[in-house]
Amino acid sequence: MSGVGRVLVAIYGILALAATGRSVTQIIGKFDQAPLAYTLSALAAVVYILATVALIVPGTTWRRVAWITIGFEMVGVIVIGLLSIFDPALFPHDTVWSHFGSGYGYVPLVLPALGLFWLAKQKGKRA
Repeated sequence: MSGVGRVLVAIYGILALAATGRSVTQIIGKFDQAPLAYTLSALAAVVYILATVALIVPGTTWRRVAWITIGFEMVGVIVIGLLSIFDPALFPHDTVWSHFGSGYGYVPLVLPALGLFWLAKQKGKRA
């Protein structure tokens, strides 16, 4: 794996830990206040964990998992980002993807674009 790939995996790993910690804390402490938001944070954590593993493990199946999870992440960030702006009542508390990941420095918005670009550039190099 190249230097760029390693950085990508490291960032996905960090987001996986951050999103997991956030969602566990939210679900244990105050799930009744915003169940949709906290469930979406947990879903984001699962996506980041799967993407991290899929980027590390070689093979066609895991490459496909990487495409699916990172593509899902991109759609999720855009949809949840738009909904959190245009219908804030849906999200009384922030999720990882609220406001396009503003709580995480917009990394959740930029990361899937970089991930998809990197996967496309690696086509045929890692199978």
